Amino acid sequence: MTQAIGMIGIGLMGHGIARNVVKRGFPLTVMDHPGNRPLDELLAAGVQVRPTAAAVAAEADVVILCVTGSPQVEAVLAGPAGVLETLQPGTIIVDCSTAMPSSTLRMAQAVAEKGGRFLDAPMTRLAKHAHEGTLNLLVGGDPAVLAEVQPLLDSFTENVTHVGPIGAGHRMKLLHNYVSIGFMTLLAEAAAHAGHAGVDPAVLVDVLAKGGGAGVALQRLSPFMLTRDPSDVPFSISNAAKDLAYYRETASEAGVRHTIADAIGQTLESAVGSGHGQDYVPQLVALLGR
Repeated sequence: MTQAIGMIGIGLMGHGIARNVVKRGFPLTVMDHPGNRPLDELLAAGVQVRPTAAAVAAEADVVILCVTGSPQVEAVLAGPAGVLETLQPGTIIVDCSTAMPSSTLRMAQAVAEKGGRFLDAPMTRLAKHAHEGTLNLLVGGDPAVLAEVQPLLDSFTENVTHVGPIGAGHRMKLLHNYVSIGFMTLLAEAAAHAGHAGVDPAVLVDVLAKGGGAGVALQRLSPFMLTRDPSDVPFSISNAAKDLAYYRETASEAGVRHTIADAIGQTLESAVGSGHGQDYVPQLVALLGR
């Protein structure tokens, strides 16, 4: 029998996920929210809308969460009119948000106490990959539960990697984003320096691409370095700062060094504090050059 899917968080990433879930024939119900992207395409495809997370969960075999971070996850699960109010025994929660592992463990326990099951399954890649159905997922949880939702996850992913028990997915996502955001922030600072020194951006990009600076960070930032087009990475500086804060807190809890992460986080927080939190990460090239 086809699983009934509920989804909370139809934003930049969630809209693409929802689009592909419906294309694969899964019945989908989403929560109405002012932060959603326009729902016209989804409504035309038969998607149903409910006013609260509880109303979504009441009808779902699987509930996908795609919200900003741990406070939002906790609110939609355990807050007023939240998922836990109507969660049916056996329902699977798939949390695709970027969240703190410690919060994830608490929420998974709360779900289990209601008879539900939980996977943390944060994403890597960008909104265009969500639209294309080629995201990567990093999944923490019971492999048997993962197997139950694998056809659903296949509808919007290219790669699904089981990385360990509950919480391991979110920890891996923070490690991934620390490296990814760190590379881009470092490159942005170098590009700002080059601009002040009169280095031709095209020459800088060419030299880096042919040497040790080649990689995804350069691919993502070079359009802005060359033409001031930030649209290749529609990921806000405020979200990057949030992810770095989560990483730093997780590293502190683990008792490991986070000196470099602190410097990156402070750079991002400074940009947010100066009113540029909604700018995209590539725009750090210009901001760090001021």
